[in-house]
Amino acid sequence: MDLSRMRTLLCVLVLAIVGGLAVASPAAAGGRCISTPREYQAAWEARQVRCVADTLFATTHGRGDRFLYPEGFAYAWAGSSVNLEAYLRLRHRYGDEPAKVGVGILSYVGYPGLDTWSFPTDLAVYTLPRGVQARVPTFAEWFRLVDLGVPRAALRDLERSYDRLGRTEDVVDAFEDVTGCRRAALLDGAFPSAEIGCDADFMGALTAAGPSPYEGARSTQCFANFKAGYAGPRNASALRAVLYQCQDAGFLNTGAGRGYNTYAHPFVCEPAAAQSVAQRYTGREFVLPNTTLDELPSYVDITLDIGEPGQRPFLHQGYC
Repeated sequence: MDLSRMRTLLCVLVLAIVGGLAVASPAAAGGRCISTPREYQAAWEARQVRCVADTLFATTHGRGDRFLYPEGFAYAWAGSSVNLEAYLRLRHRYGDEPAKVGVGILSYVGYPGLDTWSFPTDLAVYTLPRGVQARVPTFAEWFRLVDLGVPRAALRDLERSYDRLGRTEDVVDAFEDVTGCRRAALLDGAFPSAEIGCDADFMGALTAAGPSPYEGARSTQCFANFKAGYAGPRNASALRAVLYQCQDAGFLNTGAGRGYNTYAHPFVCEPAAAQSVAQRYTGREFVLPNTTLDELPSYVDITLDIGEPGQRPFLHQGYC
């Protein structure tokens, strides 16, 4: 069995045993699973807990945006039916405290900086165009999707760093191990820089890649810039940097198709500091070609209420 498959199976096992994360079965939900975006919206509005067909996906995006993900990105990150079921459970449980629902979804997705997040955000629920495939965003899959001129040894080294995670180590520790960027500074909202310990290879790769799509560039150009212009060692640190810069694989990204956040998990009734690493993993994630909402066969946009920045104590104290 290859290393990337072993990592994916391990994450499946972790999620299967974590208390409070199990999703209701179709039988428990009573009836067939939700299979259209409008059915999902109706269940959301009625605060129903139901199973969701695996043909539905979800992506959070800025209110009013035409694209699933900011326009410059070649790929959009998407949550699975497992995530969509969890969002219905959030709505059912915390519907009278809507900020817990909205912010809980952003936490489930893997947003950092949620204590101060202030940007209006919606949840698009949609079906995929015919022939479009959702891919599990492992590091190995990125290696296949994007030709970066990086040797396979760099991929193996990157995977090994994430494979070494233990009961007290998480993906932010792995990111620090690979790049040198200090965990505490990242979690405090600092951007990668030499000042927070990021190593020369990581910073050199960021510089060579140029602006990110968040700065108006395109990820295809960002990848091309790195491939043509990076003169340093094409190692695990440089590979991690280009995925960070060009395709929004941030320091919370697991590289295994599983969500993760250091905030309190919405369904674990303990403060964040008391929750284990295993309890902070969330649902399944995919990547798919970025597109406008109007090009999707069907979709609905659900408005998320995220409350006021600075008034989200549940992120640390726990939701329940």
